[in-house]
Amino acid sequence: MSNIEGNIVTTQPRIALIHALEESIAPAREIFAKEWPEAFCFDLLDTSLAIDLAEAGTLDDDMMKRFSELADYAARATGKADKTDAILFTCSAFGPAIDAVKGQLSIPVLRPNESAFAEAIAMGSRIGLMVTFGPSLPALKAELEAMATEQGKVISIYPILVEGALAALKNGDANTHNRLAVEACSQLPDIDVLVLGQFSLAKAAPSLREQLTLPVLTTPQSAVNALRARTYPIIR
Repeated sequence: MSNIEGNIVTTQPRIALIHALEESIAPAREIFAKEWPEAFCFDLLDTSLAIDLAEAGTLDDDMMKRFSELADYAARATGKADKTDAILFTCSAFGPAIDAVKGQLSIPVLRPNESAFAEAIAMGSRIGLMVTFGPSLPALKAELEAMATEQGKVISIYPILVEGALAALKNGDANTHNRLAVEACSQLPDIDVLVLGQFSLAKAAPSLREQLTLPVLTTPQSAVNALRARTYPIIR
């Protein structure tokens, strides 16, 4: 919702955040508070999505329908700041389902990784891709490769699965989560940029940046900046 007062445009957009991991909520909220405090955000959380995907091993029709229903509910929600202006999914393992949602809605819908991937491709051809949730890795790798192909670029992807880190975070042990992420980089090849492929991994970014001399991109930071520019490109 926008108001014009003289030459000043004031806005309070209404942004829906849809999560499959409760650990994604805090990183999303923190970056909105830092980068786009004017936004009113509300959360939809279905922790069974990640569990069911791991159990099934693939995105089936039922799960695609569940994403459609979540997105439709979020888009129709009205109240503070009027109508929903945009949707940001924070669940990195569900790219095809999110793409299907994009086709059904007229408001901006962002996958959690697309903005960070675009930044990474612009930075170089050797890209490290870190995750802590194994089932998300094949989908993210395919998404990154497809984006590079669309831009006519050839890239090399170095996948990094940090075993045990997500379990530590779920148990409230952020220190172990961050330490395991750093340790997983001990044998990194020569890369141009490292992408932390899950919202929950943003917690490890400060520790990784202390140890690495290359750019470390987090999906929440990139997504919020891109969503703000796309939803309200001119804010004075």
